Amino acid sequence: MDHTVLVVDDEENIVNIIEYNLKKEGYDVLKAYDGEEGLKLAVTKSPDLVILDIMMPKMDGYEVCRRLRATSDVPIIMLTARADEVDTVIGLEMGADDYVTKPFKTRELLARVKANLRRKNGHMESADKNASASTDTFKNISIDYDRYEVTKDGKSLNLTLREYELLSFLTKNKKQPFTREALLEKVWGYEYYGGDARSVDVTIRRLREKIEDDPSKPQYIITKRGIGYYFAG
Repeated sequence: MDHTVLVVDDEENIVNIIEYNLKKEGYDVLKAYDGEEGLKLAVTKSPDLVILDIMMPKMDGYEVCRRLRATSDVPIIMLTARADEVDTVIGLEMGADDYVTKPFKTRELLARVKANLRRKNGHMESADKNASASTDTFKNISIDYDRYEVTKDGKSLNLTLREYELLSFLTKNKKQPFTREALLEKVWGYEYYGGDARSVDVTIRRLREKIEDDPSKPQYIITKRGIGYYFAG
């Protein structure tokens, strides 16, 4: 299956390096050098994945991500400054699926592109199944594992694919606590580097805001002090 990756960055040399390596792996590549152009290409060309820088002219990566998330679940990998953790947290809260810090190693970026595309493909294949859905219901939350759909009080929740997969993993291992590192390994699915455990915290917070009646007093996703998180059911 051919995949198209949109690369949005105002540094032409970075775009060229990413394009060269993606094409070596067999991907088609779209390029944009500012946020407005990137958003337009994302909407009109419907790429399979977007690699998105934050600091760009005309429209920054946060706003591009926010607008894309309003209408699309396309996987988004943010490019962030190594020293600026704020970039990472804000990007994840805007709905980005992943991030890579600059300067990055090509093999790391390619690994994350492949992993996010595998997740998207698995989502599409499951959504196309004709068999009856496998579901779980926990009080007012229902999860359809075949259709990647979560509802609360009968209303569909707009989860990103990463949020869904984290919730799905926790519900399938109900009442078993997992460390952040274990969740990165089991859900994110490939090697993460030091400091990336905050990705789990941000995704947990976003999930709680969507599924909990009171996110400050969660009933479903519980923090196990000194360990990590578990789903109470």
